Amino acid sequence: MGVKTFGEERFAKKIAKAIVDYNKSAVQNGNEFLTRTLQLAELIAHTVPFKDKHKHPATRSFQAIRIFINAELDELEKVLQSALTVLAPAGRLSVISFHSLEDRMVKHFMRKQSQGREIPKGLPLREDQIQRNQTLKVIGKAIMPTDAEIAQNPRARSAVLRVAERLN
Repeated sequence: MGVKTFGEERFAKKIAKAIVDYNKSAVQNGNEFLTRTLQLAELIAHTVPFKDKHKHPATRSFQAIRIFINAELDELEKVLQSALTVLAPAGRLSVISFHSLEDRMVKHFMRKQSQGREIPKGLPLREDQIQRNQTLKVIGKAIMPTDAEIAQNPRARSAVLRVAERLN
């Protein structure tokens, strides 16, 4: 797992090759390896084509490094599972995510908990005889920030709010 997975970086292989090439060149020329984040950011900027002038091309790579080092996705999974044990019936679970990996995890978790247990098809049971043990009910659709909210707080542009209610 790395830049491609955690940063959803299309150019992960190109970046990895650039880092390896840089370090090989450093060894041959008696220079030092990449040791500073600024060096890495500049190397990525020269390696990755970028169109969005408001977003540095190394942003995704540093995001991936942060997510990996902090085990953020593992922690999110633990929090979501723990929420089921502490949430009272009719209690609401509200989660704000700031990038697509987090949002995908939250969405899949809520969907899975709202569908309950998988029952094999073809069993001679009516729907009312099946106990699925659903634990959550998804409330509404994902909520995105309005243009006014983004104008007031540009960091909110990638926020997604999802809400579910505890059933039993």
